[in-house]
Amino acid sequence: MISIIDAINGRTSANNFDPTHEMSDDEIRELARLTNETPTSFNMQNYRLIAVKQAAKKASLKLAAFGQPKVTDAAVTFAIVGKMKGHEALPALIKPMLDGGFIDQAAYDGWIAMCNGMHAENPAMQRDEAIRSGALAAMTLMYAAHAKGLVTGAMIGFDPAAVSQELGLTSNEFPVMLVAVGKAAGGNWPRKVRRPVDEMVTIL
Repeated sequence: MISIIDAINGRTSANNFDPTHEMSDDEIRELARLTNETPTSFNMQNYRLIAVKQAAKKASLKLAAFGQPKVTDAAVTFAIVGKMKGHEALPALIKPMLDGGFIDQAAYDGWIAMCNGMHAENPAMQRDEAIRSGALAAMTLMYAAHAKGLVTGAMIGFDPAAVSQELGLTSNEFPVMLVAVGKAAGGNWPRKVRRPVDEMVTIL
């Protein structure tokens, strides 16, 4: 297993995947477990993953993604799904903190009240926060996959309505992005050149 720093320095986006490579359900679940460690605002965990590995399902998803070959060539294509009304799940998600004695009732109630105050009547905030959570989760997934010797390709080129229909998303869910995961085939580009650090950071 490589280090986090090596993963950051080594990961690159892939377009070409080995179509003969397959991943077991256990391998997929392990990537999902690692992705689940992603931080979310208030611990709402306002996203979920759908791992598409069946050939027929990937073919349908490919149509919704404007025919991008990596959707079907990769061993699995993950859909990172944002969840609206994430605040509604918060009481159950943080109850173990209360039950375990890590916080008291006042902290528990205040935690929920603050989250509700920011999100309950603000659909735009709910959607923005779900996109933030989903984007962070996608990055965790990509680093985890890279650490396991796999390559990834993130996609926002898709028809959201078609993806939602194909994956059976609810009215409170939407696709944030797709991430293809698998073994690399030949022809992928090398890592792209980044701007010099002094051009992208301001230290105050």
